[in-house]
Amino acid sequence: MQRTLAILLILLSSPVFGQQLQVNDLDYLETRGLNVLVFSNQYNGFFFDEKTSGIEVIHHGVRTATGGAVRLQPTPEQWDKIPVMTDRRVDRKNNSIEVKLRYEDFNFDSRVTVAAKDKGIVIRVSLDEPLPEKLVGNAGFNLEFLPSAYFERAFLADGRPGIFPLYPSGNTTVRPLSEKIPQFNGYSTFDDRGRNEFLVPEPLVQCKTLVLAPEDPERCVRIESSSESLVLYDGRVLAQNGWFVVRSMIPARKTGTVVEWYVEPGTIPNWIRKPVVGFSQVGYHPSQDKIAVIELDKNDAPLKTATVYQVTPQGKFVEKITGDVKPWGDFLRYRYATFDFTSVKDSGLYLIQYGDQQTEAFPIGTRVFADVWKPTLDVWFPVQMDHMLVSEAYRVWHGAPFLDDAVQAPVNIRHFDGYWMDSTTHTKYKPLEHIPGLDVGGWFDAGDFDIETAHHCTTIESFVDSWERFNLTRDETFVDQKTRFVEIHRPDGKPDLLEQIEHGTLQLVAQFKNVGFAVRGINFPSLHQYHHLGDASTITDNLPYNPRLKPYETDGLTSGTPDDRWVFTPKFPGLNYSAIAAMAAASRALKDYNKLLSAEALSLAESAWEKERKEPVPAQFSRMPWFFSNAECIAALQLFVTTKEEQYRKRFDELIWSQLDSGLVWNIATAAKAVQYMPQEYRSTLQRYVVRYRREIDKLSQQNPYGVLIGTRGWAGDSELINWSIANYWLHTSYPDIVKREDVWKALNYLFGCHPYSNISFVAGVGTHSKKRTYGSNRADFSFIAGGVVPGVLLLKPDFPENKEDWPFLWGENECVIDICADYIFLANAVEDLVKNEKQK
Repeated sequence: MQRTLAILLILLSSPVFGQQLQVNDLDYLETRGLNVLVFSNQYNGFFFDEKTSGIEVIHHGVRTATGGAVRLQPTPEQWDKIPVMTDRRVDRKNNSIEVKLRYEDFNFDSRVTVAAKDKGIVIRVSLDEPLPEKLVGNAGFNLEFLPSAYFERAFLADGRPGIFPLYPSGNTTVRPLSEKIPQFNGYSTFDDRGRNEFLVPEPLVQCKTLVLAPEDPERCVRIESSSESLVLYDGRVLAQNGWFVVRSMIPARKTGTVVEWYVEPGTIPNWIRKPVVGFSQVGYHPSQDKIAVIELDKNDAPLKTATVYQVTPQGKFVEKITGDVKPWGDFLRYRYATFDFTSVKDSGLYLIQYGDQQTEAFPIGTRVFADVWKPTLDVWFPVQMDHMLVSEAYRVWHGAPFLDDAVQAPVNIRHFDGYWMDSTTHTKYKPLEHIPGLDVGGWFDAGDFDIETAHHCTTIESFVDSWERFNLTRDETFVDQKTRFVEIHRPDGKPDLLEQIEHGTLQLVAQFKNVGFAVRGINFPSLHQYHHLGDASTITDNLPYNPRLKPYETDGLTSGTPDDRWVFTPKFPGLNYSAIAAMAAASRALKDYNKLLSAEALSLAESAWEKERKEPVPAQFSRMPWFFSNAECIAALQLFVTTKEEQYRKRFDELIWSQLDSGLVWNIATAAKAVQYMPQEYRSTLQRYVVRYRREIDKLSQQNPYGVLIGTRGWAGDSELINWSIANYWLHTSYPDIVKREDVWKALNYLFGCHPYSNISFVAGVGTHSKKRTYGSNRADFSFIAGGVVPGVLLLKPDFPENKEDWPFLWGENECVIDICADYIFLANAVEDLVKNEKQK
């Protein structure tokens, strides 16, 4: 294990201790090189434990521990029960934070206090009432440590040495299901094959003092328990996304302080985080602005200058420009500076030198954006194709899956993936009855294998935009719908984009023909199917469910195993309008490619429009006018563009202005896209809104040093950013004096590396240094699918931006989704379109 000389000298010459932690103005504990967040981020109750909650440790700039709380399993999985925080109190005088946690199902309350002590923290778990009998032997205090932060490192358990396993290899035991605390809604992540049992991981070690990575000053943590023993588990034995867990059991029949730990993460004296030089890993067009953003530790100060070197064919570095580094100010927890090298315009290969840091090499040239979208269309989308065998050279990504699609979902259920059913199916099918005709087309929505209809609709629309605007005739994929076969990197004489539009449209048309409307989605009945990794064709037996047969019994045509995906059919007017828009758009693109499907899609779209316009809005949607009318507005536009019928243009005009008044930023793209189809009066009216929108763009340069829209949700913001930039493209084409070309380019620069936390390209396999670990079907292999666009930088409250490259399982940071990837294809070609237009001037 290699370590730099500097770190080795620190180990030999200086104690690895820091200053005492203090509660800062953002209500977390802080000292140089160490932050302890105490329920700044809560378990959210929707997807439960995303490993971004509870007590969290940010150690030398890296979040290495999470999930500190009273939990009911040794190594909790995502859908295991979580505590709800009912109170949080910050005591600055005593440098402590206390939270109250409650498990409503068990009428169980606890208090967890985190207080600064010496060079670390004391964690105390206190009870006012003894532990409920049901939780004796189940409840304990857990703190989870990121496995990738401790790979190839050692530990000491009461002085006994051990090594953190690179691959999960701990022991397990089988216990009766009656002893298990139930998971969400009675579901189970474990397929016990009807044996009524579950798995429990065995401890790696048990001790009173545990030292993690004693040899590594950046990751060393000492934990001492003054009460119950410390037990170390490897959560990956049960789930690949599990963490190393340190746990102490809560004793029975005791009150007051029942668990007490002293936790001391070692810190390097006067530690300063290494600067991050943000730039485009793909490179730059000669005429665009070229501004590197330098992210600095708040204890660091920007250097005066930075240098751009050109790399010659002989491998020499020739100084091209040395320029001023200009302080920008503070954003979140870091301070920022900028380095403008726009004056470098000659085509060639370059790198940036900032202090002793040298960036990866990047090109400047007229074709830097020409090919950046191709892996997304060539590889990522084919791998996502449902109901098809997908091959690439010697590799099979997956066999033809879900040939048993699909059965009507039961009524009155709440699903673990956010789906739900009310008291009726809204269809002619009975619960768990097979719905014919759905085993065709569609894409896996993301890193799992469900069909999310809303994303299908926006993906098809985006593909049609790319086809109509840029005429992308690229052919590198072989698609045979009859034999359900796809081969990557094999031309078949047909434009790949049209084949993808056809594939998505087949699924939408099948929904309307066989169900009668757009279904909410098609998903799995069980958690142990939902978390499946690898080949999608192995999730089910691919045989339609037959209730007359026993589980795992088959007659060769049907099966008694209830593994078929469920069709969720609550009626959403907004979703139907989204499907109408998608089918109307697809009918244009497919009219000369698949005339039958084109005509069918348009016919279904028009009849669905008439039906939706006649039916009253259900009561539950009367409180959601934005979603309802926005979708109708887009459907009206697409139907007008396709049919040229005045009724649709009139309805669009009735809706669009109120949409802009209520949500300018989110609706301006639809309005801008319509300009080319509308009279001059429309363009003039819209211009007033565009001037307002310009002011919103200008505000962003004051809000963050990147000058772009940065999302702050639990799902990182690259999707919002891409759509923002696409809106800017449409506006620039009609109002070039108001919305500038750079307003389009900024988002690609951000995606390709000019963003917080790191300078990695957020498009897998695109750019010199790009994402190599993403949340896809192969995430357990710590790998990626080329062309996938990740959500990006996730903001953990109150001020920590993060995108982990060494741990793919954080879906909010690393899960690629179909509509983001389709929109990225459009944006990349939009920027190339601006380049071409510039050449023609």
